Amino acid sequence: MNCPAPRESAFFCRSEPVSPVGVLSVAKIQRRNAWRYYVRGVAFGDGRLPVGQPLTDAQEVAGLQPGRWRGRGLAALGLTEGAEVSERQMELVFGQGRHPDADRIVRHLLDDGADAATARRATVLGQPIEEIEARKQTPLLALDFTFRPQASLHVLWALGDAHTRRIIERAHERAIARVLRWLEDEVAETRWASGRGRAKTPALVVAAFRHNDNRDSFPLLHEHCLVLNRVQRLDADGDPVWGALDTRRLYRHVVAAGTLYTLAVTTEVCEELGLATVPREVTPGLRPVMEIAGVESELIDWSATRRQQIEEVLEGLTYKYAKKHGRLPGEKAREGLGWWAAQDTRREKRTPRPLEQLLAWWKASALLKFGQQMVDGLLQRCRTAGAAIRARVDPVVDTVLAAVDVAAVVFTVRGRFARRHVLAEARRHLLETLRGREFARGLDDYIANRALSDHGRQTTDPQPGRRAPAADQIFYTADFPEPDPWFIAGTDGKPPRESSRYERARVASLAVRNAIRAARTAAAGQTDAPAATTSAAAHTGEQHHDPTSAPPHAVDHPGRDAALTTAQRAAAIHAHQQAAMPEEYLGGRTTDAGTWLRTPKNLERLAAITRAADARRRAFENRSEPEQPTDAVRTAEQQQHHTNRPDQGRGTGRGH
Repeated sequence: MNCPAPRESAFFCRSEPVSPVGVLSVAKIQRRNAWRYYVRGVAFGDGRLPVGQPLTDAQEVAGLQPGRWRGRGLAALGLTEGAEVSERQMELVFGQGRHPDADRIVRHLLDDGADAATARRATVLGQPIEEIEARKQTPLLALDFTFRPQASLHVLWALGDAHTRRIIERAHERAIARVLRWLEDEVAETRWASGRGRAKTPALVVAAFRHNDNRDSFPLLHEHCLVLNRVQRLDADGDPVWGALDTRRLYRHVVAAGTLYTLAVTTEVCEELGLATVPREVTPGLRPVMEIAGVESELIDWSATRRQQIEEVLEGLTYKYAKKHGRLPGEKAREGLGWWAAQDTRREKRTPRPLEQLLAWWKASALLKFGQQMVDGLLQRCRTAGAAIRARVDPVVDTVLAAVDVAAVVFTVRGRFARRHVLAEARRHLLETLRGREFARGLDDYIANRALSDHGRQTTDPQPGRRAPAADQIFYTADFPEPDPWFIAGTDGKPPRESSRYERARVASLAVRNAIRAARTAAAGQTDAPAATTSAAAHTGEQHHDPTSAPPHAVDHPGRDAALTTAQRAAAIHAHQQAAMPEEYLGGRTTDAGTWLRTPKNLERLAAITRAADARRRAFENRSEPEQPTDAVRTAEQQQHHTNRPDQGRGTGRGH
């Protein structure tokens, strides 16, 4: 993903992720002349459109694809899905907030005798920009949703044959279309009268621009989708009127939309090419990236030039932060430092090149660096690795364990959460568990609903006399025991670090799931009645889980042998979960007492305890009879007793 240079950032601000994961990022298009940046830059392949040269001619000369219109809202503007986006349409829609065919409409009205002001006002979509600016407000014209897959798919797309590229590009297009449809069906709303009026808007207007590389000309398949901040609704008389989107609601669902894109594009590519995914830890303590199995880390690093540049600057920024604050940055601070590192390493735009030239250059660069055997045999290695994973991981999703995992992770990471957080985690769970295998539509919603109904406790209480909160404004918590923080031994001379919330979430999830497995296996020895087995398709479209509507241990697997006994079925589920979700999240970690005691915080505690003990010893030697220990000394002894137990039990959780 490419962003404007710092001097152009007055148009909008975007936070660029540091890790090369499949992501959806969002930027605001606010200034009235922002469309010029998108015409000269984004619509021209992140290059600089030559002054005075028409956009279409420049795109053809550079071998770039033109922008395409998307969204159900196109019909209201007289546009068709897939139609080419022209420069004049960009200026009218994203620069002036007017109809894309405003020139023709104005001429027609002028011919009918209308004055110029009335004719122009008839082409404005919603509130005129001039009125917003007259109130000293900055109009928000659009949101730039930028989609890109994970780095291993970039490598396969760049170094694969034409058939492989077509499959990845088609999966990329379908995944974006699926996200846009989900936003239209489930998320998009319009608001008016300071939010007192609200209505669903299942029709967005989107201009999409495909890019092939980053500013270093290395492979980076991504797509800018400019979502117009204007949608239609029906007024009290039933007439269509244009209004603004509830952009805050869109922002709140960005993570859930991004996980849907990553899940959709990865699943389709893996199914079409016979591949699978493996977890790859990018940053210690954070969630691993599900990359394509068989793509070597050297190839990923070769393509991720932006990440390497960012990491070099980020190391210096982290050192300055620690020196200023006396501690290492937390998770939020790391995100902010990553954004500054991305801005500091952003290069100037360059003249874009046709994809054919880029493909030849990428192939030559990879051959020179890694050799022909590694490059030409890439797809076959990926298929071999994928076949091995597919052989031991069945397309099975235990919805009981999935709901536990999702709820435990979200609770430990966030404490209070909304359904959108649970839905995003359910999609991550499917990606991590199925390793790229296909699943029934609606299974992510079913798991999310079950996690909320079985393990969630609503914390948002309706207030008397106030409007009832919307579904996405209702928050929940869970009653899982939350693990206490622990420290992890440092490597390469680095000091120990405190476990991240995600690592503690994995431990919480594993603890609860293992308890369920143990109870399930114990129950299997008491009865031979077969547990019910249901198809994942049966859960599609179900909005709320009713514990009485299905057996408590239903397993979504259409092809499972119904003749298996309860014990055999429980053992098969256990084996699948162990194979699909290996303990790679905690591999190489340690929670031994020696590591715990060497952390800075506990070294300070031990020093205080030592000083208190020395003072007590001196007091004992100077007195004929020893006195009882003071409250401070007893407190220090209690701290010492607690400190020497880094893995003692679980916390009571936020709900207790």
